[in-house]
Amino acid sequence: MSLPLSRDEAWTLFCEWTESESLRRHVLAVEAAMRAYARKFGEDEELWGVTGMLHDLDYERYPDLETGHPRHALKELERLGFPDEVVRGVASHADRLGVPRETRMEKTLYAVDELTGFISAVAYVRPQGIHGMTPKSVKKKLKQPSFAAAVDRDELRAAADDLGVDFDEHLAFVIAAMEENASELGLDGSEQPAAAGEE
Repeated sequence: MSLPLSRDEAWTLFCEWTESESLRRHVLAVEAAMRAYARKFGEDEELWGVTGMLHDLDYERYPDLETGHPRHALKELERLGFPDEVVRGVASHADRLGVPRETRMEKTLYAVDELTGFISAVAYVRPQGIHGMTPKSVKKKLKQPSFAAAVDRDELRAAADDLGVDFDEHLAFVIAAMEENASELGLDGSEQPAAAGEE
C-alpha cells in the first residue's frame, strides 16, 4: 500500500501544524516505537510509522478534546487521501470518539502513545537521559503518583495487555526503540535539568 505522502512529507505536514518542540518530539518517539513494533510483527513499517507521527497532527491547533483533537486531523488525513487504516488508527487512539481498537496497529498506537511520554519524563530526570534506563527505572516512577500525574497507570498496563505483550517486555522494547533516536528526541542526557541522583 502506498501512502499519499512520504515520511519526509508527512513530517513537513506535522511541522506546519505544530510549532511545539515537545509535541514534535513526542510524535517522533511514537513513530520510533511504532516502526520498531512494525518490524517485530512483520507489518508495514512506513504505514505504522506515519500513523504514529501524524496521530497528534491537530493537537496544538485544536486541543479541546470535546470539539477538537483529533477530529480536524481526521478530516485533513481524509482530504489528503490517506488510507482508512491510518484515519481509523488516529481515530481509535482517542477514547472519547468511541472507535474500538481492533487491528494490531491500532492497539500498538494506543499502547505506545502515553508510554513514550512517560518514558521521556523519566529520562528528563536522569543525568544520563534514556541511556541505561531499565523497566525497573520506569516502574519505580510509575509507583510515584505525583510523577507525571496525568498518566493513567492502569491504562498503560491495560493497553499492553490488549496488545498481548508482557508489560516489562513492552517497557524494555519501547525504551530501546526510543534510545536509538535519543539525540533527536532530546533524551541523551544533554538537555536534562539538574536532577543528579534521581533514578
